[in-house]
Amino acid sequence: MSRKPKKGYYVKGHFVAEGSELDLQLKAEVTGGEPSKTDLKKESTELQKLGEALLTLREDLFTRLELPEQLVSALADLKRITNFEGRRRQMQYVGKLMRQQDEATLQAARDALEEQRGGSAQQTLALHAAERWRDELVASDDALQQWLSAHPDTDAQQLRALVRQARKDAAPTQDQVSRGEVPRKGRAFREIFQIVRERLEQEENEDE
Repeated sequence: MSRKPKKGYYVKGHFVAEGSELDLQLKAEVTGGEPSKTDLKKESTELQKLGEALLTLREDLFTRLELPEQLVSALADLKRITNFEGRRRQMQYVGKLMRQQDEATLQAARDALEEQRGGSAQQTLALHAAERWRDELVASDDALQQWLSAHPDTDAQQLRALVRQARKDAAPTQDQVSRGEVPRKGRAFREIFQIVRERLEQEENEDE
């Protein structure tokens, strides 16, 4: 049984979720102005709820998101606060930090919550397939060529640029080596996953 599709639309093969930052930007371009106060309030409320929902994530799913340290710390504080007014203020702060995240990070958070809610085995396999493709794309030029051949509608220039950046981010600096630290996966790594996941999902929907 397939999951209920998220509300949104496709623009040049890229899925745009309703209420997302990209959706608001596109609406602003169409109207020739800034997003309405209603749209901004809707986005703010949705992201604040998304941030609060992250507190319910299993540790392995939460760690996999690799959220910025500032947001992780703010969520940890929110979990500890029991005072109503203090919690309300902290929720507003979490919402502010969530609005600063890129769409790839926000979508990864939604996917993690959906996976935890007991998605079907098919959904889990789809996420693992996207993760596998992402890892292979970053690791191998051959995988990149295979993907572009199998999915010619992909923006090749964008994907190549993201792969180059992800490889650059994955290379440890001298300081990291000396401290024995593992390089932190950056925004490009998450955006590659989003492109792959959305393309595979689109093809699955077309086959149904």
